[in-house]
Amino acid sequence: MKEQVSTDKAPAAIGPYSQAIKCNGLVFVSGQLAIDPESGEVKGDVKEQTKTVLTNLSAILEAAGTGLANVLKTTVYLDDIGDFAAMNEVYATFFTDAPPARAAFEVAKLPKSALVEIEAVAAAE
Repeated sequence: MKEQVSTDKAPAAIGPYSQAIKCNGLVFVSGQLAIDPESGEVKGDVKEQTKTVLTNLSAILEAAGTGLANVLKTTVYLDDIGDFAAMNEVYATFFTDAPPARAAFEVAKLPKSALVEIEAVAAAE
């Protein structure tokens, strides 16, 4: 019933977790950082990082047989809540029609000193 989802078009998990799990018509995508899948590096300002995060998230959803249009809920973790507007500007370009429910938080620190991390729950197609 539980199916692991994995793709080399997004960064490999950096711990004991899956990129995503598909179960009962839903896809649970682990928090994604702005890690370049080829170099393994995190770089750029919060806008660049948000674009990379959502591109990685999209690749994982595609591997699961779904896409950003089917995202139901996201959670955004920011290193600095002052970056909310800049993150939101890029985020809005990925979710243009009926954007998902969302929560956003400032956290003390993110892995690899990233500025943004986003996790998602999507409907499977």
